Amino acid sequence: MLQRKHLSLTFLDLAPAAPDHAPLMILLHGYGSNEKDLIQLAPMLHEGLRYISVRAPHTLDVGMFGWFPLGFTPTGITVDYAAAEEARLQFISFIREILAEYKPAGGKVFLMGFSQGSVMSYMTAFSEPGLLHGVIACSGQLPERNLPLDNPALRKLPFVVLHGLYDDVLPIAKGRASREWLQQRVNDLTYQEYPIAHQIADEGIRLIHSWLEKRVPSTRERE
Repeated sequence: MLQRKHLSLTFLDLAPAAPDHAPLMILLHGYGSNEKDLIQLAPMLHEGLRYISVRAPHTLDVGMFGWFPLGFTPTGITVDYAAAEEARLQFISFIREILAEYKPAGGKVFLMGFSQGSVMSYMTAFSEPGLLHGVIACSGQLPERNLPLDNPALRKLPFVVLHGLYDDVLPIAKGRASREWLQQRVNDLTYQEYPIAHQIADEGIRLIHSWLEKRVPSTRERE
């Protein structure tokens, strides 16, 4: 696993045994975390993928980063919407850089986000579904603004949404709202709740593994 800084965002690069044109999974960590977080799950997800775990652009503290600023108030979390839009555009530009750099099979990427990383995954999918093979959103929520109208390209994009019943950061109502919205607008939605807090369940990891097994071509198929 290598840390790379030659593109617009810093990232960890974990290549599979057969790296040439391997399908790509981009991992987006949550607010206050970093690129070393979700990459730990890679061995349990799919051995044929190349994992790109991205560091969010805003430094919060030593080793702590965010995709866009948040405010934590007695009435809830507040969002800097202008910064969120800037983050969306920056991340989409990074995806295009990654596609040019690694030329993955199928010419697209999978996204897997946690918490704020899930919000980023949603925003990217809703604006540029043609760049993606699929989205895995863990313990997240829908963007609060600029939700798209019905889009044929989005409708074809598969989603996995996982959420904890006892999530005290983004309550289960956020996950259920995502499910209800997506059910009306995409053809392939996998939704699951688990008796956990703001985290990813072991059962969820196994579900993601099975989901990827059905969608990622083997090395022989790529050749």
